[in-house]
Amino acid sequence: MVQQPAWVSPSAGPALAAVPGPHRPAAATAQPVRIVIADEHPIFRDGLRWLLETAPGLRVVGETGSGEEAAALVGRLQPDILLLGLATSGPIPLESLEGITAAGASVRTILLTGSVNTFEVMTAALQLGASGVVPKDSAAEVLFKSIDAVMAGQYWFGRECVSDVASSMRRLEHARRRTRAFGLTRRELAIVRSVVSGETNKQIAQQLSISENTVKRHITHIFNKVGASNRVELAIFAAHHQLVDRF
Repeated sequence: MVQQPAWVSPSAGPALAAVPGPHRPAAATAQPVRIVIADEHPIFRDGLRWLLETAPGLRVVGETGSGEEAAALVGRLQPDILLLGLATSGPIPLESLEGITAAGASVRTILLTGSVNTFEVMTAALQLGASGVVPKDSAAEVLFKSIDAVMAGQYWFGRECVSDVASSMRRLEHARRRTRAFGLTRRELAIVRSVVSGETNKQIAQQLSISENTVKRHITHIFNKVGASNRVELAIFAAHHQLVDRF
């Protein structure tokens, strides 16, 4: 991949112009939330920058197409938020992401990805201490809400706010110790893998040739066995304990 040059907002110039939009983040009346964008696709970065500039409380201070350059920008600019786009194919660049984490102790990283619940993405998010994971096909309002959530000290996975990932992980770890191999059947493990892949109940039903009601019952049993309360916690649990590898 050809490394893209970094762009940095002129420090002496005025703040980026804001176009009235549907979203008014809480930070609009205080200091703007300073954002760095990192994604390999220039058109995606341009569109994302334009979108963010519609919110008065957000300011894009730099952008790059390289993970290595993103670490340098974070270290130099010390932004509040890093929006880090992951490639749709190929391995996750863990070394680059670890450099980003080391470069900005206070930066909150939101991973932008094609599929939020894949095993690799969830594992990377947990390993790197990311504050959020947002699918690239999300509505603009979801991205704005995720920024508000992580700035408030919460976590955002997919299209949902998770108030305390650490607490959820401790509770799920306790559930793991209470069960041997989590008590999941082979059919339930297949459904877990489908949930982690982001498939809907209807898609799972079609794939397994069962009814949607049967899928719902299976998922309820899975939740009870591992101690999860929703699909997001199940995805985190599966990533943390490598459940997909068990199938």
